[in-house]
Amino acid sequence: MRKAIETLKNIWKIEDLRQRILITILFVAIYRFGSYVVLPGINPGMLTQLHQQTSEGLLALLNMFSGGAFSNASIFALGIMPYISASIVIQLLGIAVPYFQKMQREGESGRRKMNQYTRYLTILILLVQAPSYLLNLKMQAGPSLNASLDWTLFMFTSTIILAAGSMFILWLGERITDKGIGNGISFIILVGIIARLPQSLFQELISRMSDKTGGLIMFLIEIVFLLLVIAAAILLVQGTRKIPVQYAKKIVGNKQYGGARQYIPLKVNAAGVMPIIFAQAIMFIPITFIGFSNANTSNSIIQAFTDHTSLWYNLVFAVMIILFTYFYTAITINPTQMAEDMKRNNGFIPGIKPGKSTAEYIDDIMSRITFPGSFFLAIVAIMPAFAGLLGVKAEFAQFFGGTSLLILVGVVLDTLQQIESHLLMRHYDGLLKSGRIKGRSASSTVNAY
Repeated sequence: MRKAIETLKNIWKIEDLRQRILITILFVAIYRFGSYVVLPGINPGMLTQLHQQTSEGLLALLNMFSGGAFSNASIFALGIMPYISASIVIQLLGIAVPYFQKMQREGESGRRKMNQYTRYLTILILLVQAPSYLLNLKMQAGPSLNASLDWTLFMFTSTIILAAGSMFILWLGERITDKGIGNGISFIILVGIIARLPQSLFQELISRMSDKTGGLIMFLIEIVFLLLVIAAAILLVQGTRKIPVQYAKKIVGNKQYGGARQYIPLKVNAAGVMPIIFAQAIMFIPITFIGFSNANTSNSIIQAFTDHTSLWYNLVFAVMIILFTYFYTAITINPTQMAEDMKRNNGFIPGIKPGKSTAEYIDDIMSRITFPGSFFLAIVAIMPAFAGLLGVKAEFAQFFGGTSLLILVGVVLDTLQQIESHLLMRHYDGLLKSGRIKGRSASSTVNAY
């Protein structure tokens, strides 16, 4: 306890760090305030059906990422996810399309162009998602709309407001990155996830105490299990396999250059949460078709794939995550390029010939560490379903695994690492008694997800 108080005092003493933390808190407060500003012409007291619709499935995930703004019909209802979607598309184009590959190699100017394309694509996605959201709002919460509203005019103005709201959130995220602490976009997603935690925790406690399903003892067991799952997620995020690299000595005059041994840290889960996002998107396609086709939901196969707690749903979901983990790792990690870069810089792996043999060695290591990593990721992804089967309420069960938990753990580690760097730079003790906090190795928001 004394160590924690001393660390907080040290953080407050550093003027630059103190200002960054206060600026971050201010921007987060603005974001949370906007999450409760309802679209003009909507009665917030009549949104019960929309709240029920966003209690499970894909919409529950979107509602969690937006911090509840989605179910509040807020001006920030679409959140930051359109930008994340656009970033993922641009990243995949950078892997598959030569024009974007060339742009990636252009350094800072290329990065600025890629960011500009990402913003343009974000606006296009918003112009599609905003009307879809408003049509769903009309179907699910029609009575909440003012009866005297002109629907066409409402659609037009609300689409502009929703798009502007998401772009404003993007601006807030960039300001947090520049003047605050951590990656702003990631931090906004983190705030959205954490904002739902107190309410979910309170509802779970009330449920356990009122339904006589284990009472306080069962609730405490849930909390302990949640902490164990978080610890496992930290191991998954930080797990690395270090490959030693020796650099040849070079003597110029009386000085010696190189000769040092370094390490290539290969992540156990190099794909991050992308396999879960891809698998979830594909798993919701048949559910969407069933909803539009009015198919007979009494069919056992349809029931199995519309119930996210069923055995077959989770088995197929887990297999798809494992396959997507291998696929995404294969397209983002290039052993041949790594081997060429190493050879160009006079580096080699001890006992391995430079060039093709090095590439094959790195590829073999990646295949071996991706296997347990993919299984572990699949287990974390289906953990909320197990929590639901054990009687945990749906909103609280989402914190037991899946995308939200991995994002939460990764962003918290990155933020703490940045705070610790400020402390160590000014010769204060770090946040831990021994060792240092390791964040994710991803340098951008998209890589992190």
